[in-house]
Amino acid sequence: MKNRLLFPVLLVAGLLGFASPFSFAERPPNIVLFLVDDMGWQDTSVPFAEAPTEFNKRYRTPNMEKLAARGMKFTQAYACSVCSPTRVSLMTGLNAARHRVTNWTLKKNASNDRMHPRLAFPGWNVNGLSPVAGIPRTVHAQTLPFFLQKAGYRTIHVGKAHFGAIDTPGADPRELGFEVNIGGHAAGGPGSYLGKQNFSAAFRNASRVWDVPGLEKYHGEDIFLTEALTLEANLAVDAAVAADQPFFLYMAHYAVHVPFANDKRFIDRYLKAGLSKTEAMYAAIVEGMDKSLGDILANLNRHGLTDNTVFLFMSDNGGLSAHGRGGTANTHNKPLSSGKGSAHEGGVRVPMIVDWPGVTKSRSVCHSPVIIEDFFPTILDIAGVGPVEQIGGKIDGKSFAPLLKGHTQLDPDRSFFWHYPNNWGPGGPGIGATSTIRKGGWKLIYYHDPGRKVRYELFNLIDDLGETKNLALENPGIRSKLARELANYLREVAATMPIIKASGQSVPLPE
Repeated sequence: MKNRLLFPVLLVAGLLGFASPFSFAERPPNIVLFLVDDMGWQDTSVPFAEAPTEFNKRYRTPNMEKLAARGMKFTQAYACSVCSPTRVSLMTGLNAARHRVTNWTLKKNASNDRMHPRLAFPGWNVNGLSPVAGIPRTVHAQTLPFFLQKAGYRTIHVGKAHFGAIDTPGADPRELGFEVNIGGHAAGGPGSYLGKQNFSAAFRNASRVWDVPGLEKYHGEDIFLTEALTLEANLAVDAAVAADQPFFLYMAHYAVHVPFANDKRFIDRYLKAGLSKTEAMYAAIVEGMDKSLGDILANLNRHGLTDNTVFLFMSDNGGLSAHGRGGTANTHNKPLSSGKGSAHEGGVRVPMIVDWPGVTKSRSVCHSPVIIEDFFPTILDIAGVGPVEQIGGKIDGKSFAPLLKGHTQLDPDRSFFWHYPNNWGPGGPGIGATSTIRKGGWKLIYYHDPGRKVRYELFNLIDDLGETKNLALENPGIRSKLARELANYLREVAATMPIIKASGQSVPLPE
């Protein structure tokens, strides 16, 4: 009964304690979290596989290369397979199965699940990161920026928010602990990337809910959205420096999300290389994102802050591949299988780099798996804030600060969980309503659809990174052991499951 009361609406956290700005023996580091939207593991010239691939040769990201040379590259970093669940986990330290924002959000009290012939979908937290029902509007979820703000940080949000639905407090980052919000609202993609189109969806006759807010000064100008957000981010950093205040900059780009547009600064090189127009636009948006990274790093250097700024780079899910791209669907993240929306590695494994000056070893590589909810305790660790307690006394994330300090792994027996009791829409390998566990090199996916011929997929990621061979029948003992652990976790967090239309019963937990 306790879980039933706490979780259907989401998230008020309790604060056990936090460091005040006056308790630091030394000035705390500035923190920049640079989150890219829909950027795949292969959408960069930085190789995250054992050796560079053809995709690494396609893309041009020199500033990612510089960041990786300065800090630590993570080869097994994980997010959720779609955006809102990742962003809520980042802000709260909770797994999506626990906070129940399991799909992307937009309209108040409305689900974005597509119709399914055999499944009806559960009452997940369609409004996103919002206050608990019955609590006054001024009481909000205790998010990452809330804790940092209480510790003396100026908290700056730039770009895509996508934390809560339209007309809910979670739609405005300023309601969630950010003092500054530039361009963030409920929508999960840009109306347009072009200043000449006022960053509005009007040009494509789409709903104006997608229009990027707060950038009116650039309307009508010949400027790309990524550049406008970067200019504003640097101005916000300038203001924090002028106020002599440590800052947390959450630079959350709309790039590289659809609808793609022609970034004329970079597209010619990709057209000349023979890419299709769609893929050339995509590659140019990737390069524009990388230029933003370089411009923000340059501004930190201009202020003399490079050595006192921790920089974290991450993507919110795997690269788009099932639709909307040029070439063959579900191949854009190879050697990983599938892409955004999938429980396969292409949907959840993402690029990640961290530079903590004086702590991370230059050009270091970490092969220990980490997941998006780990960012919450890690950033608080870096800032010297804590201990904190989240709703229900649980934080699913584990600080990876020890990895940054040179430890080779955290908990070798740790299990990682994904839960997506929803219907994204497009098809492809690993796409559908699923629950997933990874433990060691083994990964088990449980498909909720009772009409599916194969309900379990078991992969050995050490030997089969591309998830080409389902070992569920060959290894029934491993399959059963992982299924039981996955079921126990879903039961512990009172995870919601789809309803089987034919029977009216919930999809059974894996067994």
